[in-house]
Amino acid sequence: MGKEIVEVPVLSAAVRAMGVPLSLVTRGGGLVFVSGTPPLDIETGKLVRGDIEVQTEASLVALEHCLAAAGTGPENVLMVRIYAANAGYYGAINRVYARHFAQNPPARTFVPVASWPMEFDIEIECTALA
Repeated sequence: MGKEIVEVPVLSAAVRAMGVPLSLVTRGGGLVFVSGTPPLDIETGKLVRGDIEVQTEASLVALEHCLAAAGTGPENVLMVRIYAANAGYYGAINRVYARHFAQNPPARTFVPVASWPMEFDIEIECTALA
């Protein structure tokens, strides 16, 4: 099976409208790849504003929405990468993250970054089994 672009309801169109040249989700070789997902509201496609816990929750809900569009779910996630605008957010992000991956959490990397050209403080990406 070759590379397949997965259209994610609401979010794929929102990313295109932002002018960002990427596919939110690709699938191939039995794997699903979800691009770095900022805190996007899955109903409106707009960025969710709020503190880091609010943004983390929105990013994880959007990530799960992306996984569902590809026919998989959090239980099949192999690797997560979290990019945050401040290393000091680590504890708050972990509190929210632990609710989404309470059992058998996937491998994970936390990467502090300088900033993004848009107003958010976190992106989360993952690789999952299809």
